[in-house]
Amino acid sequence: MINKKSIETYMLKLLGKKALSVHIEKLGAGVQGAGFLIDVKKKDGHESYVIKGLYPEGLEHDYPADRAGVFLLDLEEFQNLPRHVRAIDVLAEKKNGVIQSIGGGKEYYLLMEKAEGDHYFHDLQAFAGRDRLEISDMEKIQALSSYLAKIHSVKKESKALHWRKVRDTIGHGECLMGVFDTYPDGILSYEEMAEIEKKCVDWRARLKPKYRRLCQVHGDFHPGNIWFQNNRDFILLDRSRGPWGDAADDVTALTINYIFFSIRCFGRLEGAYREALDLFYSKYVNQSGDYELLEVVAPFYAFRGAVVANPVFYPDVSKENRQMIMNFVNAVLDDNSFRIDKVNEYIG
Repeated sequence: MINKKSIETYMLKLLGKKALSVHIEKLGAGVQGAGFLIDVKKKDGHESYVIKGLYPEGLEHDYPADRAGVFLLDLEEFQNLPRHVRAIDVLAEKKNGVIQSIGGGKEYYLLMEKAEGDHYFHDLQAFAGRDRLEISDMEKIQALSSYLAKIHSVKKESKALHWRKVRDTIGHGECLMGVFDTYPDGILSYEEMAEIEKKCVDWRARLKPKYRRLCQVHGDFHPGNIWFQNNRDFILLDRSRGPWGDAADDVTALTINYIFFSIRCFGRLEGAYREALDLFYSKYVNQSGDYELLEVVAPFYAFRGAVVANPVFYPDVSKENRQMIMNFVNAVLDDNSFRIDKVNEYIG
């Protein structure tokens, strides 16, 4: 679980000439992880430390960033509670085995490449004046569906990670419950939010047996994160909340926007927006072979519906349009399987 040799090297470097030797042995293990005793022999005696590691699956410790987050919070907060043991540092093991410190930061930042192109929101806005899709629109939808079918074809066996994705979709601070908590008071009643949340919890039980659906995902495949250079080539931004999940997460992140933009324009699903929704699902299901998809999208649409109806994210969404989105969310959650031909019925 830990690289003893690298930690010995790190401790000798940390303590400098004071340390003569370092010995590491396992103290014990629990459900979450294991602890190790580090005994340092010095010229004037011995000094002891403990190093802790977390197991890499379950309890939302699945990804290295999860475990780093736990330890960074420990480093910050252990010292603030009276009589609590002191945390000294957070250590990172690099790919080459070298141990180094990442502790002590006041804040952390992500440096990225710059994306070039036009985000897909431009296309959605342009649909408003069209009864039909243009060839260029169809090419982009084909490119998007093909891309998702390809990445979703990469599967992983892990009940824990699939269950986590469903749980996160409902309860994560960036997902349904967290998004509802950002709604200004009076926009939607607490009871209306709670009703949707409770329906999603019931859906969680229905989706638990479907853990073999786990696949590679983007995690936030919405139009602002899709930048087209031409009708077939695009670059993506802001992959979120882990590399594994359910294909329904990516599909609903994109397709809720065909519905939302059509509601804002027409008060229903019609025109180029309806054609886009039909075309995307037709292409995606045909390419992916995921004929179960429509049976699992409901709680993912609930999360994405809460996003597009939120005035914090979309300040110009009207009260009437928000109600239509909430109608859609509740009706989809109440149905056994999502039906594209019933979208206007859901909205109404």
